[in-house]
Parts: sequence; structure tokens; C-alpha cells
Amino acid sequence: MPPSPSSPLPVPLEGLTAIVTGAGRGLGRAEALELARLGAAVVVNDYGQPGRDGSGEASAGPAQEVAAEIRAAGGAALAHTGDVSDFRQARELVETAIAEFGTLDVVVNNAGILRDRMVFSMAEEEWDSVIRVHLKGHFNTTRFAAAHWRERSKAAGAPVYGRIVNTSSEAFLAGSAGQPNYAAAKGGIVGLTTSTALALAKYGVTANAICPRARTRMTADVFAGFEQPADGLDPLAPEHVAPLVGYLASPAAARINGQLLVVHGGVVAVVERPRVAAKFDSKQDAFSFDELDAVLGGYYADRPDGETFAAAEVLGLRRG
Repeated sequence: MPPSPSSPLPVPLEGLTAIVTGAGRGLGRAEALELARLGAAVVVNDYGQPGRDGSGEASAGPAQEVAAEIRAAGGAALAHTGDVSDFRQARELVETAIAEFGTLDVVVNNAGILRDRMVFSMAEEEWDSVIRVHLKGHFNTTRFAAAHWRERSKAAGAPVYGRIVNTSSEAFLAGSAGQPNYAAAKGGIVGLTTSTALALAKYGVTANAICPRARTRMTADVFAGFEQPADGLDPLAPEHVAPLVGYLASPAAARINGQLLVVHGGVVAVVERPRVAAKFDSKQDAFSFDELDAVLGGYYADRPDGETFAAAEVLGLRRG
């Protein structure tokens, strides 16, 4: 039953503080606004460079504008313009949230850049920069938030409240030929997420990863051929992703930990962990070349051409 007009709307994140990185535009902005709508005080982090490849001068404008939008709607927000790929600045981000709002309860890692290139053409800097911003940036904020929650838990002698929502990508799941750096970083984020989930569970902290599909500055060319509806919400709008982030950040999601979820356009899909498809035992102490050729050659001879570990079928997910 919907609440009556006189009933207060539920605010599941009331009293909590959240950090959202890369929150000056696109997905991060939508996520920050949703967390604030659900009652959280939000530290809006964005380095503010105008280029989706991380080029251009850093600017405080994007983060400040989103923080001001939250405050104008009656919420609590603070802008932070540090670079989360820098270890020291990520620590300052976590310390700022705690100093300003007295607590830190939620970290949403979203900051990222693109430097697309085929693997045989990619420059070292194009590889390093994407790995640094995505993967190291996720690690940096996680490291300092995790240390904070562990210290609080040990001091209290009991679990505390902590939520981490990391941003992976279907580029990792499906394999993206022109994005070896991005796909590798997003795959690494899933590994970081599952490791963090196991390490922090006893302290009351959950960590999950999402693979969002949305029309943003970073994906403008990818979705250029998909028309936006004249009326109604664009199926590729970031606002389709933000509710899942808000839910994973809430107390209601306490039993969801170490998971990977695809989300877009009214669809949420839970991605199953890898399972062993086949197992072969050597008839000797160790496999010989000929024995491996017999068992593996025979197995793959019957598999579809072009099939790899990549799960390209996720790209066909539609609301239905």
C-alpha cells in the first residue's frame, strides 16, 4: 500500500554519510542525487577534468554544482575535488567525510576515464592512466574506508555499518576488443570487490559491484545510434542505475555481499559466479602433451567457434 499523503516517505539512508566518486556528471551525479534523496549526507567527489580521457584542467565546478543541487533540495552535501587515483588525496577524501559529518557509512566508487585503443596500438601511458584511475582509484578509497570501519569495529567490539558499491562494466563481462585497458581495469575491480567482501564481512561491511549501461559523457559515441524517446525516461538514462546503488547502500541489502549485478533500463541481472565446465584427470603423475591434446583438443573440437570465457550474451539483456 502506498503511503498516505500525511505519511512521511521512507528515508532508508537517514543519518548515514556517503562518498560518491566521479559524481560531478553522468552516473555519479545520478547516484549522488539518489543517495541524498534517500536521506544520506553526500560527499560529492569529482576531479572535474572536462575530457572523458582525463584531459584538460581540473575544475571544482562539477562537484560543487551537484553538491549545491543536493543542498537546494534540502539535503546535506559537500564537494571534494581531489583525484582519487592519488593515494594521499583519496585518504583526504575519506578523512573529509568523517570530519564534516562525523561518520562514513557508504562508498560508491564511480570515477573513471577512457583511453580506447586496440591492444596492438595502445601506448603505455594509455594503459597506465586507465588502470590508475579506475582500479587504483577504487583501491585507494576502499583502503582508507576499510581501515576506518575496521578500527571502529574493533573499538566497539561488534560489527559496524559499511557499504561499498564498485563500478565494473559489461566491457569486462563481454570482452571489448577496443578497450583492453578498460576491460582489464573493470575485471580487476570485480576481483577487488570479492576480496574486499570476504575481508570486511566480519566487520559488518558489504562490498558489491555493478555493471551499469547508461548514456553518459563517456558512452556518448557508443549509444549515438540509440534514439532518446520524445517523452518518458530514456532507457539508457543514468537514473535507471541509481536506485540499485541506493538499495545496495541501504540496511535492506545486508545479505547481499560480494555480488556482481548488471543494471540498465529497468533491468537488474544477477551474474552467476564462474563454474567448472569440464574436468580432466591425468592417467599418469603428470599430463603429457599427447594426453592434453586428447582431452582438451577433443573437448574444444565440439565447442562453438569463437566461444571464449567472455559472456557476450549480457549485451542482449532487455527489459521483458
